[in-house]
Amino acid sequence: MLKWGRVVAATSLMMLAGCASTGLDDKSSYSWSTLPVAMPLQPTYQQELQLVHIDQIMQQPNIEEGELARLHYQRGLLYDSIGLRDLAKLEFNRSLALNPSQSDVFNMLGVYFTQSSMFDSAYDAFESSLELDGEFDYAAQNLGIALYYGGRQELAREKLSRHFQRNTDDAYRALWLYLSERKLYGESDATASLRHRYEAANTEDWGWQIVRFYLGETTETAFLDNITATSKDNIQLAERLCEAYFYLAKHYQFSGDDENAAALYKLAMSGNVFQFVEHRYALLELSLLAQQYQPVEYR
Repeated sequence: MLKWGRVVAATSLMMLAGCASTGLDDKSSYSWSTLPVAMPLQPTYQQELQLVHIDQIMQQPNIEEGELARLHYQRGLLYDSIGLRDLAKLEFNRSLALNPSQSDVFNMLGVYFTQSSMFDSAYDAFESSLELDGEFDYAAQNLGIALYYGGRQELAREKLSRHFQRNTDDAYRALWLYLSERKLYGESDATASLRHRYEAANTEDWGWQIVRFYLGETTETAFLDNITATSKDNIQLAERLCEAYFYLAKHYQFSGDDENAAALYKLAMSGNVFQFVEHRYALLELSLLAQQYQPVEYR
């Protein structure tokens, strides 16, 4: 039975946390003043025009509920793409109220619940999405990520491993499976498994550069230099730096360097690549880090 009633009823809360930041360690030739950054992405004319077009259509009388549900969803996606997430969630809930049989909408709400650490609601949303469409890869991955952040590591690894097996050439599936296994088994075993998957995969896609860094086959400096040298325009630069800084932050965090990790999570968000998983969960990582350093109240 779909759990959409609980999903729609749940509310979301986000917290953007701030932590102190310093330079990278001495092994890197970069300082914070010379780290590569992209111009933050801005809403495009096409996005603004699409919003106007949807608003005009929705003002017409006698729109069928199915079409209205679709328009709310499309407007929600546009809001999400420019960082207006509260408005996006409102649109997704309106869409779901009109048509509760939408796998895509449950997936988006599940992502928002995960970002807000509302993990039970996230699980419900992703499971509802998969009940409607068992082949929906994004929902399958996002469920694994939600379980990872919710502390259910064995189940997270099971879901992420199953998701990876559906496409063993996808570097990002390999990376999230590695992050899960790193929590469960430690660095040595997780890295050995990642190397095995890397050696068996077609590694032409850019994402495998991140895996190479994790495997110690490239330095931090060379990794970042490659991004600036090969990005074809500012959009690609912003996207690749979003991913790079997120996974670099995870690397520093695993090493116990929360201060640099927090700074790198902020850099991952700096390009406004709102639709990327790494941008979405950098905000959650900052919130979780902030909770660790909350002062203890004594009674």
